[in-house]
Amino acid sequence: MKRSTLTITILATLLILFGGYLVFGGTSGLSAPAANGVSVSLYKSPTCGCCGLYAAYLRSAGFTVDVQEVSDMAVVKEQYGVPGDLQSCHTSVIDGKVVEGHVPVEAVTKLLSQDSVTAISLPGMPSGSPGMPGGKLAPFTIYSFSGSEPVIFTEL
Repeated sequence: MKRSTLTITILATLLILFGGYLVFGGTSGLSAPAANGVSVSLYKSPTCGCCGLYAAYLRSAGFTVDVQEVSDMAVVKEQYGVPGDLQSCHTSVIDGKVVEGHVPVEAVTKLLSQDSVTAISLPGMPSGSPGMPGGKLAPFTIYSFSGSEPVIFTEL
């Protein structure tokens, strides 16, 4: 298969997966005005496809997303204080707050409404989370890590 055909096939597959994700509950019923154009800086590796799907998920919820491709994500994780056991594939900064990984919009919205919490994470890349294919296998446990031991922020 030629490289261009393979690229088109991969992109088409990702679009189909993302479209199905949105149709079958990917935005959890949240409408676009919920984010009111809040700006997001999303830092990702140039080779990660699910990060792009997460950016599209945030855009569909009304966020304005600026994707920054970074060759060394470890530097970004260190800069924003993301503990090793809470890391995922991408890091977002939203209204000055850190969102690590494939965090559902409901948790992001909750984070933005609270002054006492400045950083949350959905560790790893759980199946069925925003931007990840597959079905949801268990509740998503989102942790806060604002300068202390991580604690459960919410479960969705």
